[in-house]
Amino acid sequence: MQFNRLLRPSIIAMRKKNLFAYCLLTVVSGIFRGPSFSLCAQVTATGPVSSTAPGSTARAFPNIVFIYADDVGYGDLSCYGATRIRTPRIDRLAEGSIRFTNAHATAATCTPSRFSLMTGLYAWRKKGTGIAPGDASLIVDTARLSLPGLLKRAGYRTGVIGKWHLGLGGSGGPDWNGEIAPGPLEMGFDYSYIIPATLDRVPCVFVEDHRVVDGDPSDPISVSYKKPVGDWPTGRDHPELLRLHPSPGRGHDQTIVNGISRIGYMTGGKKALWTDQNIADTLTEKARAFIAGSREGGPFFLYLATTDIHVPRDPHPRFVGKSGMGPRGDAILQLDWTVGKVLDELDSLGLAGNTIVIFSSDNGPVLDDGYQDSAVLKLNGHRPAGPLRGGKYSAFDGGTRVPLLVQWKGQIRPRLSGALLSQVDFFASLADFTGQPLASGEAPDSYDVLPALLGHSSTGRKELVEQGGSLSLITPDWKYIEPGEGPAVFAGVDIESGYSGHAQLYDMRKDIGEKQDLSTRYPATVRKMQARLAEIRDSGASK
Repeated sequence: MQFNRLLRPSIIAMRKKNLFAYCLLTVVSGIFRGPSFSLCAQVTATGPVSSTAPGSTARAFPNIVFIYADDVGYGDLSCYGATRIRTPRIDRLAEGSIRFTNAHATAATCTPSRFSLMTGLYAWRKKGTGIAPGDASLIVDTARLSLPGLLKRAGYRTGVIGKWHLGLGGSGGPDWNGEIAPGPLEMGFDYSYIIPATLDRVPCVFVEDHRVVDGDPSDPISVSYKKPVGDWPTGRDHPELLRLHPSPGRGHDQTIVNGISRIGYMTGGKKALWTDQNIADTLTEKARAFIAGSREGGPFFLYLATTDIHVPRDPHPRFVGKSGMGPRGDAILQLDWTVGKVLDELDSLGLAGNTIVIFSSDNGPVLDDGYQDSAVLKLNGHRPAGPLRGGKYSAFDGGTRVPLLVQWKGQIRPRLSGALLSQVDFFASLADFTGQPLASGEAPDSYDVLPALLGHSSTGRKELVEQGGSLSLITPDWKYIEPGEGPAVFAGVDIESGYSGHAQLYDMRKDIGEKQDLSTRYPATVRKMQARLAEIRDSGASK
């Protein structure tokens, strides 16, 4: 077993370069591993066939744990340069990881980023993939192969725990009092324990597989994003009932749940309502239970989508006041605790050496995102986006350039990498890793950057598209932001939008903060990148 682990990096590196050498290493590895390892007869030019293919023998892939944080900025973690707050458990992960400095979510908001991660498709290609309301129908086409479906096909047990925000149910939306489908299970997850949308949107309930957790037929749930339902008080009409007040004019002043007013109207389901302060504990324990329950048999894929550090920030009392930066800082500490608990679980079960752990965020940071929680007042010199310009919602890099850590103990050498990567690329890369060729039309915007993810190459993509206020095209050298109409600053959140009436061009090698627009100095580069962005947009696929 240990011998095979030593061979594994060489196997992966040789797979596409020298099929004969790859076959030889595979046979040698199989001698030490035993009959469960795919042998040369099952090897193609793109790698071993799926472990579930007819006549094949199951191949022992490593487990994969993908921790997807919410609204965590490039500068929010001490392993990415934060000095006003410490994240020792995430730092511990970083010490054994490749730490990427030029990795991007596909969008500067959550729903489109998650859509791209699950589908391998840029969200801006499909209508209805903006920030989804809490009663939205499933926006992912279940007829298409998804990321969990891909891994399930390779023999993985798949689970999603945490924030979903991709809609649920058919064209009429979810039936909160019955079977909620289609959803994660129809996309390829074997197990699902999710928050339907976001913490600041109703309904404030957990959904496990196809049902609301602790749903009560005698107290049916009603949800509306158009008009009030029932007689539950709202923050707008009853501010005296609130323990966390919404920012004026931001829409977070509707139905009150747990002393916090939300976006949308809800009534019913009192037994099913979550308690905000316990959410991180609940999701962490569900994640640990999934890992423990999956350790026997084949490999597992856990997609743990944390709710930290999204608003409303209401961390457990044991974190309150500990950061000195108010609820936002305390929520960062709570996120760090969650990561530590997951790593501890892997260690205690002896799985750490056979598990790839990935940590990233769905978009960049935001301070006041609808609640008066002193995030701006108590910033205390902290820079959530680090050296980057902009933040959540923005076309500048602060909107999409996010932390990315990839750890595989004993297989990946810890290092710093400047490879240009996009989260949309996990689809094609994991297809390559599990030896599954993608059919035409599957994950059309996803590139195979497996060598960069495993540390065998210092380069990644040649280009990627960001979705913020406007679309942007990024190469390792340049960033082009297309012209767009809108405010220069999103007033509610006080974040630069990136909108401009003219094209913008930045030298990303020398100007990571996008301070100097060079569009007038290099018009030929602007024209070239403008044409390439148009080509990507019109082609329906970027590869």
